Amino acid sequence: MDRFRLDNKVALITGAGSGLGRQFAQTLAEAGASVVLAARRREKLEETAETIRSAGGTAICLDLDVTDSASIAKCFEAMHDQAGTADIVVNNAGIARQAYLTDITEEDWDAVLDTNLKGVFMVAQAAARAMISAKKPGSIINISSVLGVRVSKALGSYIAAKAGVAHLTQAMALEWSRHGIRVNALAPGYFVTEINQTDFDSGAGEMVKKIVPMGRVGDLPEISGPLLLLASDAGSYMTGSLIAVDGGHLCRSL
Repeated sequence: MDRFRLDNKVALITGAGSGLGRQFAQTLAEAGASVVLAARRREKLEETAETIRSAGGTAICLDLDVTDSASIAKCFEAMHDQAGTADIVVNNAGIARQAYLTDITEEDWDAVLDTNLKGVFMVAQAAARAMISAKKPGSIINISSVLGVRVSKALGSYIAAKAGVAHLTQAMALEWSRHGIRVNALAPGYFVTEINQTDFDSGAGEMVKKIVPMGRVGDLPEISGPLLLLASDAGSYMTGSLIAVDGGHLCRSL
C-alpha cells in the first residue's frame, strides 16, 4: 500500500476550486502530496485549500488561466518558487457550452476547445519542460470524459475537445516516456457535484441514471482510487492509458 503514497511529492491541479478538481486535490493531499491549486476563481481555490489545511495537508493557491500562455508561465514560475517542480499534474480545468452544432457560435466553440484541449496541451507542455529541465520523472493526468469516446446531442464542441485529449494523451506518452514522464487520462462518467446536484435529483437526472448500467451516477470519492493509481508508483508501468470511471457507461449497448 505504500506505493500509493505521495509523500514529498508536489501536485498541481488545475480547476481545483470545485467539483472533480476539488476532489482530486483533497485525494492527493490525503495521500501525502503538497498540492498546488490553480484556477481563475481564487475564492473557490481558497475554499479548497482551507479544507485541505484543516485536515492537516499542505496547499497553496495560484492564479491560472489555462487559455493564456503568459498566465501558465507565471503560474509555473510561482510554483517553482513556492513549492518546487511538480511531480504530478492533473489537467482538470474545463468548460462546456451546450448547443447543437448548427447553432453553436464560433466564440463558444473556440472557448471550449481553447480551455479543454489547447489548455491541456499548454499546461502539460509546461510541466514536461520543467520536469525534463529538472531531470525529474513525473506523472501527468489529463481529464478526458466518456463523451470523448461516446457522443451525445448538443455537446459537439465538448465531445471534440475530450476526444482530442484522449489521443493527445497517447502522443504525449509516446514522446515523453524516455524522460520518465508518464501521461495517462481519466474518462469520468456522470458524477454528482455541487453544480449538478439539483439536475440529478430531477426527472431528467433519473433519465440519465437509466443509461448507466450500474443505475446511478458516481459519488466523487469513487474516482479517488483510479486517480491515485495513475499519480503514484502503484501505476509505474502505465502510460498512454485511458481509464473510464463511469459505472459501465462505455460498455452499454447503443
